[in-house]
Amino acid sequence: LPLVLTGKGLCDMLGCPATFGRGRSVDDREYENTDLEIDQKLIAEGAMQLTGEIKVLEAWLRELDEAEEENEEILAVRKSYNDMLRSRKEMLTTLEKQVR
Repeated sequence: LPLVLTGKGLCDMLGCPATFGRGRSVDDREYENTDLEIDQKLIAEGAMQLTGEIKVLEAWLRELDEAEEENEEILAVRKSYNDMLRSRKEMLTTLEKQVR
């Protein structure tokens, strides 16, 4: 007859996570903590990236403001940079809300 193991004995043999009586394993909680750490790291990296892009766009807009020439091309570029700047600021605000 084959050997039949059930419950804790089987898990001891196979290395199952400890779920007895709690519905969630220790391993599940460890993965959740790791996911939260990764999410926080990604949010921080995204915020740094967006902050850098905002600074660059603001510098480009200052340069356009200082330009002596004002033609259709410069107006189109200024509009485009302002749109990008507004978008980056909105994304940064959204990320900051994720941290709260």
